[in-house]
Amino acid sequence: MEPQEVFRMPVIGEPAPEFEALTTHGPLKLSDLRGKWVILFSHPADFTPVCTTEFMAFAGIADELAKLNVQLIGLSIDSVHSHLAWVRNIKEKMGVEIPFPVIADLDMKVARRYGMIHPGQSSTSTVRTVFFIDDAGIMRAMLYYPISNGRSMPEILRLTKALQTSDKHGVATPANWQPGEKVIVPAPKTPEEIEKRMKEGYECKEWYLCFKKI
Repeated sequence: MEPQEVFRMPVIGEPAPEFEALTTHGPLKLSDLRGKWVILFSHPADFTPVCTTEFMAFAGIADELAKLNVQLIGLSIDSVHSHLAWVRNIKEKMGVEIPFPVIADLDMKVARRYGMIHPGQSSTSTVRTVFFIDDAGIMRAMLYYPISNGRSMPEILRLTKALQTSDKHGVATPANWQPGEKVIVPAPKTPEEIEKRMKEGYECKEWYLCFKKI
């Protein structure tokens, strides 16, 4: 018997696990998407109610994500034929076109590599995960939801914009930040930087908490 491949959970700040898979749009290799941000999300199963609402919701933000240079990719451990039939059903019955590829992961290779199988929820379905991978292939954020509850599309958009804003401007974003709001200037690391910071004209609540507009 061949030894089973051992996978390590993805880690923020490290390269996202490579994969090559068959999708509803044909073969797809993660490394071929370098230069684009990638949002990879899993759903438990095709033809299920919560997943159907999520697919329509993801379709609703697909154009906005595309403008942010993001490739949206879905995944479950169903077959390509099941995915295609479900996507067709959503278009025919709900009037919503699904514009992004959906990975068929029957052997669970991608699901295991990304830690999508949680036995406490199900040993045969993926939980609802969202992975944010930047244009250099680095894992930047991860969200995990249970099978019973759908995800918030506004938060997925908000986090994407926050990550890209941090990269572009070298800043952090506060709790509940929305695009256009003030961002946080990185905190000083030495006594000299503290003294300098308080004279730089930022809106400072304290030496370690300063805001600015961008």
